Amino acid sequence: MPTALITGITGQDGSYLAEFLLDRGYEVWGMVRRASTDSHERIDHILDRLHLVQGDLLDQPSLMAAFAVAEPDEVYNLAAQSFVPTSWSQPVLTAEFTAVGVTRMLEAIRQVNPAIRFYQASSSEMFGMVRETPQTELTPLHPRSPYGVAKCYGHYITVNYRESYDMFCCSGILFNHESPRRGLEFVTRKVTDGAVRIKLGLAERLSLGNLDAQRDWGFAGDYVHAMWLMLQQDTPDDFVIATGKTHTVERLVELAFAQVGLDPNDHVDTDPRFVRPAEVDILVGDATKARTKLGWEPRVSFEELIAMMVNADLQRLSS
Repeated sequence: MPTALITGITGQDGSYLAEFLLDRGYEVWGMVRRASTDSHERIDHILDRLHLVQGDLLDQPSLMAAFAVAEPDEVYNLAAQSFVPTSWSQPVLTAEFTAVGVTRMLEAIRQVNPAIRFYQASSSEMFGMVRETPQTELTPLHPRSPYGVAKCYGHYITVNYRESYDMFCCSGILFNHESPRRGLEFVTRKVTDGAVRIKLGLAERLSLGNLDAQRDWGFAGDYVHAMWLMLQQDTPDDFVIATGKTHTVERLVELAFAQVGLDPNDHVDTDPRFVRPAEVDILVGDATKARTKLGWEPRVSFEELIAMMVNADLQRLSS
C-alpha cells in the first residue's frame, strides 16, 4: 500500500486529492496546523479513513517530524496563503508560507528521505502580465501580485532541488480550478453563493470587481488527478494543467444567475474596492504536454461546473 502525505488537506484541493488517493488504495496522511478549534468540514466524511499529523510550513522541525511519523512515498504540498487579494495586505506572511515554506518542505524531505516523490502546487498567477497566449511551461513569468511572486519562488526552488539533488520533484502549473468546496472569498463561489442568496431572499445585491477579467476555469476534482499522474512518471517534470478555454467574470455571473432564473442586471454592481492594484487581464493555459505525456484530459465543462456549484449552494442554503 503506497503512502501519501498531503499538506493543505482541509482545503478544496486537499480534500479532493485525499478522496482520489483513498479510492486507489493509498494510506493517506494529512498535515494540519495546531489550532484551538478544528476546521475539517471538507474532509469530515473521510476522517475515519485518514491519519492526521501536526506540522507547520513555518517550522521545519515539525515538517521533519511529520515525515518521520508518516513515512510517505509521496508528498503533495497544497498548503499556502492562497487568496490573491490577501497577499497585498499580508505580503510577508504570504512569502513565508507560499515561498519559503516550500524550501522548508524540500529541505525536510532531503534530510529525512530524499527518495520521497514531491508535488508542488504552482499557479497560473505566476504568468501575471502574460507574454504570450496561451501560456505553456516555457512562457516567461511576470507575476502581478505578492502571491504570484511567492509562487514563482516556490516553483523555481522545486526545480532547483530536482536539478541539484536529483530528487523527484514536480510542479503542476494549475490554472483556476473550482468546485462547491471553493472558499466563499473566491470569485466563483462569491458569485454562485450570491446568486442563490438573492434567489432565496437572503440578499439583494452582489458587488464584484473587474467583470472583464478572463480566466481558464476547470473542475478541481479533475485537476487532482493530474497531480497524481505527475508523481507516477519515470522522470520528474513540470506541467501546465488547464482547459484551454477562457471565460469572463461577466459570463460566470450570467451562467450562475440563469441557473436560478434571475437577470444579473437587476442585482449585480461593480465596486472599485474589489479591483486588484495590478490586474491580471487574461490567463489561458496550453495543456498539450499534460495531454501527451500524462494522458490527462479535463472532464467537466465550465457550464457544468457553474451549475454544480449553484446547485450545491442551493442545497446548502435551503436546508
